[in-house]
Amino acid sequence: MEFLQHLLSILIWLPIVGGALLIAIGDDNDVASRRAGLMRTAALAVSVATFLVSVVLYVGFDNAATGMQFVEKNAWISSLNVFYYLGVDGISAPLILLTTFITPLVVITSWNTIKNRPAQYFAAFLILEGLMIGVFAALDALLFYVFWEAMLIPMFLIIGVWGGKRRIYATLKFFLYTFLGSVLLLVAFIYLYAQTGSFDLFGFMDAPLTLAAQKWIFIAFLLAFAVKVPMWPVHTWLPDAHVEAPTGGSVILAAIMLKMGGYGFVRLSLPIVPDGSEYFAGMMIALSLIAVVYISFVALMQKDMKKLIAYSSIAHMGFVTLGLFILWSFDGTSGAVLGITGGMVQMVSHGLISGAMFLCVGVLYDRVHSREIAAYGGVANTMPIFAAFMVLFSMANSGLPGTSGFVGEFMVIVASFKANFWYAFFVATILILGAAYTLWMVKRVLYGEVANDKVAAMKDLNSREFMVLAILAISVLILGLWPAPLIDLMSVTIEQLVEQVGRTKL
Repeated sequence: MEFLQHLLSILIWLPIVGGALLIAIGDDNDVASRRAGLMRTAALAVSVATFLVSVVLYVGFDNAATGMQFVEKNAWISSLNVFYYLGVDGISAPLILLTTFITPLVVITSWNTIKNRPAQYFAAFLILEGLMIGVFAALDALLFYVFWEAMLIPMFLIIGVWGGKRRIYATLKFFLYTFLGSVLLLVAFIYLYAQTGSFDLFGFMDAPLTLAAQKWIFIAFLLAFAVKVPMWPVHTWLPDAHVEAPTGGSVILAAIMLKMGGYGFVRLSLPIVPDGSEYFAGMMIALSLIAVVYISFVALMQKDMKKLIAYSSIAHMGFVTLGLFILWSFDGTSGAVLGITGGMVQMVSHGLISGAMFLCVGVLYDRVHSREIAAYGGVANTMPIFAAFMVLFSMANSGLPGTSGFVGEFMVIVASFKANFWYAFFVATILILGAAYTLWMVKRVLYGEVANDKVAAMKDLNSREFMVLAILAISVLILGLWPAPLIDLMSVTIEQLVEQVGRTKL
């Protein structure tokens, strides 16, 4: 069918074109006006349509097949041998589904909260969605880089236009960190192009690279991807960006954009420069363990809920990088497959849980206009339904069995234990520290006596807020109780990756 042959292009360009049309039609700052309502409805319709197309992708995806599926390849810049080259496998498909699943929830969450230029706000999210899907689907390095850099623009605007009081500082810090790291990514792509004569990512994997060249290329990749994860010590932009971003921006930043770094390591670093990755694996494991333990202690000290959850994200993403880079600690493939699979499951799970946690903070902020933990207390007395959701997501964030937060972390811990007892010992501390900082926040915000008149006047969830949190709660529980569909989706691709990395070593 013609539709299936261009499925990935539809996923990429449907939200981008939809967002462009919203901008072209124009804005109405009266959120109660009919025109503003039509813009919100149009944004929701486009995001839901994109999600439904991604469901078609999932249904049509063959879990048993190796290699890329739904491939599209057309000449783009013939003189440079550059192609519009798209495809998905078991690594990229789950992240595309996560992107299309989260975006409609962000649109619903922001329904009445954005007073300034609402159509442009929703347009920025739609365009960002298409660009992020482009990153996950691109198989040509130059196309990958275009999507990778272009997605900075809508997020820059989301924080800079609709953010908090220090939004300019946070926006510039976010842009400079991510952009400067990505410049070296382009340098690495140009070097690989000189070696292979094309920007084909699969061609890069066959490039005749010396160990010295692989080391330098890995460093270039590292500087681009470590900032996105973000890894310690290049993590300092994230708390500022989260605090100043509007709720929707924080959700997308935590749920999707942080996964770009982990995806970059899996898609580029491991298969293209396997020996460079192995050479620096010890350093990557050490940085991951520092992120898991040290950043968890930093989270314990936070007074701002958004900052606490932002630091929590850094710690949880440490599981991802650890799961990826313990690959070379095993003689066989089973431990390596388990570690990478755990890291991938953790990325999807963290996308759901962190997004839900930021939405919970957004619900509180809409009522009290404060993110400070000290501004609350006894919220469960006035918002019992909300409190139940927040407790569930906090438990999931702490790795409670039966929730999605447990699955990926458990797999990484088991793989770490097989690799080295001390890896498992240190990474397991986050199960204690994660519970400590998350549940301490819950205790101070939700329980006890009603702290003040503002808390006493708070009303429980409206139907829109309830629907969004309920959808996320169901997703967290389903993935926690039945992770098999997600694991089956990615297992063949991960096994192939582990075999390929072992086969291409010098």
